[in-house]
Amino acid sequence: MKIAIVCYPTFGGSGVVATELGIALANRGHEIHFVTYRQPVRLELLGNNIHFHEVHVPEYPLFHYQPYELALSSKLVDTIKLHEIELLHVHYAIPHAYAGYMAKKILEEEGIHVPMITTLHGTDITLVGNHPFYKPAVTFSINKSEVVTSVSADLRQKTLDFFEIDKEIEVIPNFIDKRKYSAGFTDCQRSLMAGEDEKIITHISNFRKVKHIPDVIKVFYGIQKEIPAKLIMVGEGPEKEKAELLCDELGINSKVVFLGQSSEIDRILCFSDLFLLPSKSESFGLAALEAMINKVAVISSNTGGIPEVNIHGVTGFLSDVGDVDDMVKNSLHILKDPKTLETFKENAYKEALKFDLQNVMPLYEELYEKAFKEHYKSVIH
Repeated sequence: MKIAIVCYPTFGGSGVVATELGIALANRGHEIHFVTYRQPVRLELLGNNIHFHEVHVPEYPLFHYQPYELALSSKLVDTIKLHEIELLHVHYAIPHAYAGYMAKKILEEEGIHVPMITTLHGTDITLVGNHPFYKPAVTFSINKSEVVTSVSADLRQKTLDFFEIDKEIEVIPNFIDKRKYSAGFTDCQRSLMAGEDEKIITHISNFRKVKHIPDVIKVFYGIQKEIPAKLIMVGEGPEKEKAELLCDELGINSKVVFLGQSSEIDRILCFSDLFLLPSKSESFGLAALEAMINKVAVISSNTGGIPEVNIHGVTGFLSDVGDVDDMVKNSLHILKDPKTLETFKENAYKEALKFDLQNVMPLYEELYEKAFKEHYKSVIH
């Protein structure tokens, strides 16, 4: 099948999932066309089955804000016609589903009919989409998609609560590819990051307020008071400078390493004993899943879709948002006893295997076939 995928090309979860899905589909013989404003960060190789089409947004003095949706719609029309695309899969309702619908309507004027699948990832619903300015457009875009999916049951329910949706929403979780983590690294030496007696705690995010970065620092502060430990902070974002200042105030600068953005997350996680994710909101918790496949136990909040990934008392522990003391207590319970730590690490890995790409990808392929058949059946009639 010839499939066009629209996503954000950044380090964020939705872009990573969309790119990994496209690569996996190409490996199974599908012809994949990525359409976005920059080559996705996880898309390292192009080939016979993987293509990238860059969306250029012309700059005109007339426009205060450049109309990306218009440029994207036009690029989709051209790509679908030129490459005879059979199905459009957009990740994020706004602006991608909105632009996708406009492209579909333009193509229908020329007798070309392409079904569209929209995958909801989180902030397109809970943050952007729920804003009064965008709510009508989000509702319209979702209802005009042939098939709608969400990455967690929690996000599905939030979508139904926030919007007047008349479409069935299928839950297809985010995923990881276990084959990428099976070989291990010969250079995985803990001494590069910490002393032999120190436990390694890790946090990876875009350092936005929703990630509760100060809580990461505070939880680690409580941990290091009881046991030798190092904290590895991976990512860039608006809260990073505040985090650095908080480390200075608490006198733990020497125990915290800020690595910045990295494309080698698995190499970092292979050092780690514990992953901290105290977010105020997470539609799924992909960062936690990537930690778990690397045999890292997880201490997290109990919000959004995280409980669907991090199983309380099995792969780690869940706490109420902002309950730093409980997170410290749970962290120490895991870290202080070597046998307990090893049990949680193994449990994390086993649970992560349930989200392996080979288990999740067929769910998308089934929906593709369903959307393709039902759409063309309606066109004929």
